[in-house]
Amino acid sequence: MELGRAVLLVLAFVAVASLPAAIAALFCADEIIDRVACGYAEWRERRQERRTIVQLDRAVEADTLTRDIDLSALDRPDRRPLEELAADLRRLRVQRVGFDGRQPVWHGTVLQAYDDRLRRACQALGITEHLTELEGIDRELERVRVEGVLHAAGLTLPAARASHRQRHR
Repeated sequence: MELGRAVLLVLAFVAVASLPAAIAALFCADEIIDRVACGYAEWRERRQERRTIVQLDRAVEADTLTRDIDLSALDRPDRRPLEELAADLRRLRVQRVGFDGRQPVWHGTVLQAYDDRLRRACQALGITEHLTELEGIDRELERVRVEGVLHAAGLTLPAARASHRQRHR
């Protein structure tokens, strides 16, 4: 009987000690569910994008094999895999959209790097772009057009996510 009471007493202490955590979980359940759902959606999106990039790489390689192209140009050390370009574009796009009150010089540098990666991705996929030729709002419109063409080609560049905005509150 004493062992049963001791176990019951320990269980009662554990229940009382975990009560605040249970109450917090009830009040924050929607936030927890939202974070899990957003994380899962982002994971699925990245996974789908990786599949698309692999398919695009295969298509470009197959197209290269059927054309009369100087294959030594594809083995240049400055040629980066499409996966790296896509990762750079995602990272730079978040930095470009999330200005966060940084210096204008920093923002201009991010825009230059973003445009450079857009040009490289277009070059890798054989897409025509005019980012170097344009200035101001025309360049911004060309960025939007190029992002749309890259999206149609299977290279998804997501907008700033709500989860990113929530982290900076």
